[in-house]
Amino acid sequence: MEEEYSASDPTQLLEAALEFTNHPGFQSDASVKDFLDRFPLPVIINALQTKADVPGLENALVACLERIFRTKYGASLIPLYMPFVVVGLGADSQRVRCLACKTISCLLENVDETTVTAARLVLEYDVYPLLLNCLVNGDEQVATASMDAIKNLAGSPDGMGIIFPANINEATHLRNLVGRCSSLGRVRVLALIVKLFSISSSVASVVYNSNLLNLLEAEVSNVNDTLTTLSVLELLYELAEIQHSTEFLSRTTLVQLLCSIIRSRAMMISGRLLSKENTYMFIDESSVKTVISAIDGRLQLLESQDADECECALEALGQIGSSIQGAELVLSSSPPAARHVVDAAFDRQGRGKQLAALHALGNISGETRSENNILLNSAAEESLRCLIYETASKTSKLTPSGLFLSVLEQDSEFRLAGYRLITGLVARPWCLMEICSRQEIISIVTDTYIETTKTGMEARHNCCLAIHKAFISSSKLISDPALAGIAEKLHEAVRRGPYLARKHAEAQPVVITADRF
Repeated sequence: MEEEYSASDPTQLLEAALEFTNHPGFQSDASVKDFLDRFPLPVIINALQTKADVPGLENALVACLERIFRTKYGASLIPLYMPFVVVGLGADSQRVRCLACKTISCLLENVDETTVTAARLVLEYDVYPLLLNCLVNGDEQVATASMDAIKNLAGSPDGMGIIFPANINEATHLRNLVGRCSSLGRVRVLALIVKLFSISSSVASVVYNSNLLNLLEAEVSNVNDTLTTLSVLELLYELAEIQHSTEFLSRTTLVQLLCSIIRSRAMMISGRLLSKENTYMFIDESSVKTVISAIDGRLQLLESQDADECECALEALGQIGSSIQGAELVLSSSPPAARHVVDAAFDRQGRGKQLAALHALGNISGETRSENNILLNSAAEESLRCLIYETASKTSKLTPSGLFLSVLEQDSEFRLAGYRLITGLVARPWCLMEICSRQEIISIVTDTYIETTKTGMEARHNCCLAIHKAFISSSKLISDPALAGIAEKLHEAVRRGPYLARKHAEAQPVVITADRF
């Protein structure tokens, strides 16, 4: 009687679904089972399909089913209701289609593989073509849910065979799908390719061997659809961040292609791609030089006309320079591309541009590299030293120490960039001498009160550690009586740590005077 009453009373079902959905925290298997004992799945699915004229019913039931299928018990019921899931994937309602896609994800994530293979169910019910249709024709939420389901499908060996069919003429082959999509659909399929590529190196190998990366190159080369090109550049930016991307992207013409269309996003992608430690295992030095030359040329052309693009170019040079080989190339080109970075780092005409340049110079000087990989070859080191001294001589500060101090005397964002820069540079004896020549610099980096954020405190302390380490390693400076005060100050600051340590912890009385009239 309770099931019949529930089926004929959508209002009661709505109230129960809302209560179940809005229950705080995770739903246990026991609570799901209790709810389904009162309102069996056929009742809920029937109400969802018939769309009873009750405001909010569809939303409530979709949310309710989503919570049910996220549980282990709920997911175990999905194989029994696959025909309904298939209907949901083709429903007119975007909410229902989104739910169906999420249900497939729950199936793939939670099904008991000892009793049934989830990928086999997907194949048996011909679910994959429906997921692809949701991807290219659904709204944004449906497309995202579909993409997640396909990524989960790729997580199983059987699923890989579905997504990457041996027959390249299959309609579901992603290369063929791209050819018959709208521009929005193409971008979504390309986004799926990037998501699949990110799963693992082995899946990335399948993506590469299926010639799917070429699709991204083709879209970047397409001069007839600027919006699509920009969207694909964003996808390439994500792709370049993936750890194993360099190995595979180096086999494509992507680096050369980016040089030919060099602009803000292309520069950022190039910088991110070439910043990885394994870059020079897969990409030859001449290709890196070509990228550096293209960025250098772009900076010369831009001068100060486009601040945002200048920032991107400076950041890209900094990313390339984060590795030893990259830093040496940035400093040793003729003329050195790093001159733009050094000039902008101490030019207060543009805040964003100066910050980007300071962080880039920090990378080039070795702040992000391991302790044994900070110093460069002699030619690059001499180039770095000359660039900084030449820049200082053209300013009112006259010396590098004056430049460093001018950065540290600015607000917290600039101090953070200044700490990073000094942390990298101070491994050079000439820079250490410059730092020790200005008591004001030592006072700032040893001041445990100056920074109020965790990031700032740690950056200041790391800078202090680097100066202290360089100082005690210098037999010339450590034995100089005139610098004994600096040595003591650095030692004490290092000992106290980064987080507002106090020499003496004393109770501070709080006195409030009485109001008098």
